[in-house]
Amino acid sequence: MLFTIRGAWYNHFRVSRLSSMDTHAIWNSVLGELELAVSRASFTTWFRNTGIARFENGEIVICVPNAFTKAYIEKKYHQPILHCLERITGKPVRRIEYQIESMRNYEPREVVFVANPGMSSANPLLANLHDIGPAPNKYGLNAKYIFETFVVGKGNELAHAAAQAVATRPGEAYNPLFVYGGVGLGKTHLLQAIGNQILAQNNQKKVLYVTIDTFTNDFISAVREGRAKDVKDLNRAVDVLIIDDVQFISGKERTQEEFFHTFNELHQQRKQIVISSDRPPKAIAGVEDRLRSRMEWGMIVDVAPPDLETRVAILDARCRERCFLIDIGVLQSMATIIQTNIRELEGALNKVIAYHQLKSTIPTEDSVRAILSSLESASVRSSITPKQVVSTVAEFYGIAIENITGQSREKRFAMPRQVIMFLMRKELNMSFPAIGEELGGRDHTTAMHAHTKIERDTENDLKLRQELEMIKQRMYVNSAQR
Repeated sequence: MLFTIRGAWYNHFRVSRLSSMDTHAIWNSVLGELELAVSRASFTTWFRNTGIARFENGEIVICVPNAFTKAYIEKKYHQPILHCLERITGKPVRRIEYQIESMRNYEPREVVFVANPGMSSANPLLANLHDIGPAPNKYGLNAKYIFETFVVGKGNELAHAAAQAVATRPGEAYNPLFVYGGVGLGKTHLLQAIGNQILAQNNQKKVLYVTIDTFTNDFISAVREGRAKDVKDLNRAVDVLIIDDVQFISGKERTQEEFFHTFNELHQQRKQIVISSDRPPKAIAGVEDRLRSRMEWGMIVDVAPPDLETRVAILDARCRERCFLIDIGVLQSMATIIQTNIRELEGALNKVIAYHQLKSTIPTEDSVRAILSSLESASVRSSITPKQVVSTVAEFYGIAIENITGQSREKRFAMPRQVIMFLMRKELNMSFPAIGEELGGRDHTTAMHAHTKIERDTENDLKLRQELEMIKQRMYVNSAQR
């Protein structure tokens, strides 16, 4: 659930300039800020189907879909929500109540603010405030994610072609389709485009898009409430099942069991299954072999980070969508600064557009560099610690940290250990003695050998290059969220 206006936009203007907002716009503004502060999986899991029911006299009622979500949001996200609401509205919030109820029962209501008399209420962003991307429909799909808005480049052309083939002939071409790649590279866009295209061709089709966390939480809630059979029947009655972020199924035995049987039922009926992950099936730790083998039955395609030309094309396409044209040279500067993923690239563009709309100026290379200086990869890199490198690699390969720092020479431990040494040298510029000391007091020559070996292997091993890229992306994302 991504929105056209992101939280970063709101750092550049005061809501005191606004005369009013409706409850729908306020909540989407809150979600825009929260999306930048929490992981993709958490955001989708906990904030889907939420909204503001009432906003009166500093008291707010927020609708949530179930008791499980209510308890979790109250415990973990209450304070961030409170701070976002006060920052966006410019008004103190006296009380927030979380209510288990569908937002379909409530229409957007206007909330009036007192404008700063020293400022004009004519804000250039006010028109954009209500141009927020549509919320997910009953299928879990966002209408803005379509093939027409997906920018194709070298890193995603095969995945794009496979997705189109599946959308054209669901259940016949590539079943299941397994799409993997790093954070923010467009996997969700592709998956939802498949669902939207199938519905556009035949609106009688039953399409279900869920993250694996939502799949898990719905199943747990159903078991607790004694309606597990109803949920199973619903999941197995769809024509197209789209599961996002399946890597989070690791270690969840009951979810794996339910997904396994759902998969079998749908596949036998020639119903389409589409799955995404941040890594290929073989690299997902803690998954039963029988389930992993089924994920590998169809076609497995990867989405690689976009090259410079693709990043520029993405920026240009998003500018045209917003009717805000930026010189190609300026876009190239932006694409040079932001190299990690598409999500960060679009967030940076939003920040640039918002700033120049407020100032009524034309973006230049100098102004863009000044605005985005905080987003330079070097600043992110400097915040990464050796312990973060170790924990990220250990999590990626599904092994315990003790096994990495220990003395075992088994290949399943030795290779990740070498990857860590390589990244510490490459990304953190650590000395070889310091690297050896960090990993259980090893000799500096061991670190030198590991760096040389991984560097040499990446020249001919495409899989290793992809794994390194995914690890680095995860490392940067985790660091930015701390």
